[in-house]
Amino acid sequence: MQDADFMGKALELAKNALGRTSPNPLVGAVIVKDGRIVASGWHRKAGTPHAEIHALNMAGELAKGATLYVTLEPCAHYGRTGPCAKAVIEAGIRRVVIAMRDPNPLVAGKGIAMLEEAGMEVVCGIMEAEARKLNEVFLKWISTKKPFVALKTAMTLDGKIATVAGKSQWITNEASRHLVHEWRDIYDGILVGINTVLKDDPSLTTRLPDRKGRNPVRIIVDSRGRTPLDSRVVRDGQAKTLIAVTSGAPRENLEALRAAGVEILVAGDGPQVDLQELMGQLGERDICSLFVEGGAAVNFSFLREGLVDKVYAFVAPKIVGGREALTPVGGEGFAELSEAVELEGLSVESLEGDVLISGYVKGQTVR
Repeated sequence: MQDADFMGKALELAKNALGRTSPNPLVGAVIVKDGRIVASGWHRKAGTPHAEIHALNMAGELAKGATLYVTLEPCAHYGRTGPCAKAVIEAGIRRVVIAMRDPNPLVAGKGIAMLEEAGMEVVCGIMEAEARKLNEVFLKWISTKKPFVALKTAMTLDGKIATVAGKSQWITNEASRHLVHEWRDIYDGILVGINTVLKDDPSLTTRLPDRKGRNPVRIIVDSRGRTPLDSRVVRDGQAKTLIAVTSGAPRENLEALRAAGVEILVAGDGPQVDLQELMGQLGERDICSLFVEGGAAVNFSFLREGLVDKVYAFVAPKIVGGREALTPVGGEGFAELSEAVELEGLSVESLEGDVLISGYVKGQTVR
């Protein structure tokens, strides 16, 4: 096996902790001696041992003279855990193969320098593109302190998200809906607008048939604090709920919501919530990834503000028509085609009849 083969194993291991390590990155490691893997590990949760430590503990004496494959540069600083680079040196590893440098300013080449100063052979850049894609959420958050934003839409073949009577359950099939709940399980936060709460009273929780899953933090964009006290996001206690309002929201509304256990975020002084400011506040709370399931107005607002990193668009083989039927993106729209949001890195997937088109917003370079 070659370096890329062993690094591929490490990348697969890292995926075991999808959605569980924020604000830390996903990291996997394998230790190879005499051409075979003798130990492996992955980072499971922030504040717990890193991938390298799990692998070194498993390897024991076998680590001496071995090669370590790790998907991210070993850390060189003291945080909630000790520096992994120091542990790698003390274990007697001879060679370290790294997929990518750590963009965290606390590391940023310092781990590699420590290893090289100890006389180790260090190779960096093996399967770097795959490693960067794996940690696209961490790369966005560590570089901007704002969450990686994925926008999900579901529409009919003629581009409608509901009928003229407002009926939207269910446009997509069961396979598509299951996939959405898998995403909810790995994103830190889920966001909708007040109109979605008033119309649908959603729970915004993760519901998977084979397991409970992890519920994301629920964020409601509600400039006036109109979220009903008897709505699911307020009363069900299934997940933390944050309601984003403006400074002009009526005090009595906010006091009632706080008394019901909701946290209020004030973002902006205008008539609408300042989404840029809100993203900063979410990033400060270590909400590194955000799943937007809003309606047409919310979707356009996020796209107009340049906040969307990735788009998931489901298309169901159904036609409902209707001049007044809603489309996935509303608002005032862009006047020129040159202003349109373009996607790149597209993928198309069939889900038992539904079609899922995924892509990254062109120009969002932190990936």
